[in-house]
Amino acid sequence: MTEPVEPLIPPASAVPAADGPDADGPDAAREKLLAEVAALPALPGVYRYFDAEDQVLYVGKARNLKKRVSSYFQKNHGGTRIGHMISKIARMQTTVVRSEAEALLLENNLIKTLNPRFNILFRDDKSYPYLKLATHEYPRMAYYRGSVDKKHAYFGPYPSAWAVKESIQLLQKVFRLRTCEDTVFNNRTRPCLLYQIKRCSGPCVGHISPEDYARDVGNAQRFLQGEQQELMDTLQARMMGHAERLEFEKAAEIRNQLGALSRVLHQQSVDTGSDKDADVLAVRVQGGRACVNLAMVRGGRHLGDRAYFPAHVEDATAIGTEEVEDAAERPPVDVQVLEAFIAQHYLDGGVPPLLVLSHAVDKALIEALSESSGVKVTTVHQPREQRRAWLDMACKGAELALARLLAEEGSQQARTRALVEALDLSPENLDTFRIECFDVSHTAGEATQASCVVFEAHRMQSSQYRRYNIEGVTGGDDYAAMRQVLTRRYAKLAEAAEKGEARLPDLVLVDGGRGQVAMAREVFEELGLDLGLIVGVEKGEGRKVGLEELVFADGREKVYLGKDSAALMLVAQIRDEAHRFAITGMRARRASVRTGGSRLEDIPGVGPKKRARLLQRFGGLRGVGDASVEDLVSVEGISRELAEEIYRALH
Repeated sequence: MTEPVEPLIPPASAVPAADGPDADGPDAAREKLLAEVAALPALPGVYRYFDAEDQVLYVGKARNLKKRVSSYFQKNHGGTRIGHMISKIARMQTTVVRSEAEALLLENNLIKTLNPRFNILFRDDKSYPYLKLATHEYPRMAYYRGSVDKKHAYFGPYPSAWAVKESIQLLQKVFRLRTCEDTVFNNRTRPCLLYQIKRCSGPCVGHISPEDYARDVGNAQRFLQGEQQELMDTLQARMMGHAERLEFEKAAEIRNQLGALSRVLHQQSVDTGSDKDADVLAVRVQGGRACVNLAMVRGGRHLGDRAYFPAHVEDATAIGTEEVEDAAERPPVDVQVLEAFIAQHYLDGGVPPLLVLSHAVDKALIEALSESSGVKVTTVHQPREQRRAWLDMACKGAELALARLLAEEGSQQARTRALVEALDLSPENLDTFRIECFDVSHTAGEATQASCVVFEAHRMQSSQYRRYNIEGVTGGDDYAAMRQVLTRRYAKLAEAAEKGEARLPDLVLVDGGRGQVAMAREVFEELGLDLGLIVGVEKGEGRKVGLEELVFADGREKVYLGKDSAALMLVAQIRDEAHRFAITGMRARRASVRTGGSRLEDIPGVGPKKRARLLQRFGGLRGVGDASVEDLVSVEGISRELAEEIYRALH
């Protein structure tokens, strides 16, 4: 795909502002926008709509930009979703491309990048794990997640970590490849337990030659690539050859390997036939939510499935259907969702040659996908035999995942509503009700950390969690720690909220009783914030779960919600998440402080090996810190310049 031409309408050309060129009012801004629409060319391209705050509303593609964009403004859409969106449009951008296929790819690239409000959006959590064979004289099998490096061999992607680890266990049983780190491998003097239980061939101590190990690696690769029958035929021929030469011990080893391989293949729950690499996609839509279930077949093995839940389904599908004038051309909602998933999920590559689909999709989408990926992609939406079994499994998985999601969301919404009613709150919108919860964690005053977790839109928002290292307070002084974290969290936020540039939470939970609430009250009074936002979660009698009471900063009496209260369940869920997040952060920080690893490795030129030598030589970080430059130079690999750098860093 070539680079698109510059936008016909530059970003700043139609931005209305109170003190700018559109100060005449909204009518003048609308007239300017309509004039720009009238000037659009009848060419394929992509258009973007922005609101007055310069937030992206919608990204769309068009075979004919002028015709498509004009259709939005030529009739009154009333109170529909598309009418609501159009009323918010303040400016637009367009990009002309050479073909509809290029428009399709650019559209979904922009959707993933800009997160528009009215498009079907699949979150970019495509961080799939791989099985890695690291380049080495004796290659190592490993679980891997991240960007691939061409110097190693990777197999996958797999839908889950469990699928990777199961594959590693299977390969250990059959081919006995090593899984240990190179540092362990290089320092072994006798084989480990895996050798004793026949899960490793013991290359670390020379119990297998490099040639024989390389042959096992090659066989493992053939297995992962789906050449199981060819592999078994090869092993069978080798076994017979050894037997004919009266090499019965070697023949017995291959016989055992064949037996293990046969058992592994027999245990596979799904026989994939001749198809080696394929993805099976099933979509279900219900209750305003959608689920796309992706099942993976790699190397002839069915690896399991993974469910995806897109955002903005109702808004996007309403606009997507209303913008098509001919009702016969309007794709069903489930087809729109499936097409959006295919375009966004495979945009960066990784598409297999076969897609088995629950619904037929636009051929132009598949052609564009083939062109961009360099893989000839074939689709089947009415499969037979084994492929039908795959699709039925994927459809059932989609139904179950969607039903589970709807049940969970219904339960969470009920809990949110119960808490709002129990505390007599009146949020503008229950779906945007926001709670922030704080907890402090340390071990006898060491490595104190505070956590802030966020609950919004009826679920925990892990991407908005924050940790705070507490400094300058007496170890174990939880009150001072809570004061510090609340001040750091809300000092700037309060100023921004006054200017209308930020939004304060609707409720602030602190894990603790009257003491912690009193400290939070002082901070909020200093910042001029509403004391009614603060609620403390005080442990009940005997610190038993379910007996917690809520303590208020504005003088209200304590409240016990009841052991089976939905409101208390939500409070406990958020409180426990804050506690978990604080503890994990504190433990990581404590471990770093005790080992001194981060301080040494932060010094340029000190890698893991030199760090290990230093700690071993001087007995720990304190010993390294007490060492002179001359002492440091005596360690293998430490030059005088590096020794001086280490000395300066630790003093």
